[in-house]
Amino acid sequence: MLRTYADVKKKLSTGDTLMSILEGYLSAIEANKDLNAFLEVFESSAKEKAALVDEKIKNGTAGRLAGMVIGIKDNLCYKGHVVSASSKILEGFESLFTGTALERLLEEDAIIIGRLNCDEFAMGSSNENSAFGPVLNPANKKMVPGGSSGGSAAAVAAGLCTAALGSDTGGSIRQPASFVGAYGLKPTYGRISRHGLIAYASSFDQIGTFTNNIEDSALLLEVMAGEDEYDSTVSTRPVADYNNVSEVKNQRIAIIKEGYEMEGNDPEVKLAMDKLISGLKEQGHTVDLVSFPYLDYMVPTYYVLTTAEASSNLSRFDGVHFGHRSEKANGVEETYKKSRSEGFGPEVQRRIMAGTFVLSHGYYDAYYTKGQRVRRVIQDKTIAIFKNYDAIVLPTTPTTAFELNAVSDPIAMYLQDIYTVHANLSGNPAISLPMGKHSNGLPFGIQVIGDFFKEKEMFNFSRQLEKIYVN
Repeated sequence: MLRTYADVKKKLSTGDTLMSILEGYLSAIEANKDLNAFLEVFESSAKEKAALVDEKIKNGTAGRLAGMVIGIKDNLCYKGHVVSASSKILEGFESLFTGTALERLLEEDAIIIGRLNCDEFAMGSSNENSAFGPVLNPANKKMVPGGSSGGSAAAVAAGLCTAALGSDTGGSIRQPASFVGAYGLKPTYGRISRHGLIAYASSFDQIGTFTNNIEDSALLLEVMAGEDEYDSTVSTRPVADYNNVSEVKNQRIAIIKEGYEMEGNDPEVKLAMDKLISGLKEQGHTVDLVSFPYLDYMVPTYYVLTTAEASSNLSRFDGVHFGHRSEKANGVEETYKKSRSEGFGPEVQRRIMAGTFVLSHGYYDAYYTKGQRVRRVIQDKTIAIFKNYDAIVLPTTPTTAFELNAVSDPIAMYLQDIYTVHANLSGNPAISLPMGKHSNGLPFGIQVIGDFFKEKEMFNFSRQLEKIYVN
């Protein structure tokens, strides 16, 4: 099984063709259809690209990603291919252009193998909200893979592609990465262009990666990052050499006190944190418990603001401008109502309604304005921490993956994001590392949050973490 780009390059160096490597992945996808990770396999276009790249390899003109086979979350636009955000409202819609991040991967000769299942419009923490059925966790098929990028996480963990793209609005890459035992990267907000990403909450959304090692995460970020004329929110800062490995010494590490001491943490996750802290101290780093008294406010703030943005962003999918149009509707008003009621699933409808409420007259200041003020307080506190510390370390999730259909209460589901929403509210980069395996056989992750645009330092510190044995 070719799990990393290094594995692929080694195979190519022995005389294997990219076409034969691609066939291996296609066979693996077929053998693991029950995971429901792929909504569609782009077999024809992938083989066409593989043939071209094989020729480039022979000629010595291949790009930096020649041989890397990548799956994409079903909210990323790829010209001439269907993109649906795992929703009936966009079922059968074919993208008219390729998003910037994806275009940059293709220019470096990556192969796009298919589109991956996700929670509808990236709204969920379990991948049970897809209009096309839930994804199963390859570590235990009775369990969820996490969400919203559950298909991307499952595909990488099961070896169905070398890497996968996802989007992270409140933990939608890092939480599933923790649940399946993969590496999940959310870069700094504005590091990667969002052009071609179907929006959920525009001031939170960020494209990121699932891989089976840090090196592949760093390489993909390096290729995708950088300014883009199609996205005014992208930073113009130069892109670093993220795989320029250097040993980090005498780092100052902040452990969020309220998260570390939270009663809901699984005892084995807490024990892994204890071993991690001891290991960091043995490496010569300074480790302090730092109070972050806003933990209980982060998830409510996140849902007030993201539902408001979703209400605005999803207004275009109305059966008139875009999307499914009801065949039962008569007249304009009924077309809007029935098309959206038939096209959107329950969770998306719930968030649109909540967002419309918090933006409504009489409630805007009480909810949306107050939410923005709390977000600023969280950002300011995070900036203050990074004036004294080099990294923040905390669990990615309080527990391992839960069983399918085990969490029916929306509030309980929202609390799955308690440790991941921080980096989205503040805009910081964060990565989930597969740091342990529970006695129940399921993996779990440890999360590193870095300072703004210091992904290189975050990667190098993460390499130090990997040297610490926590199981």
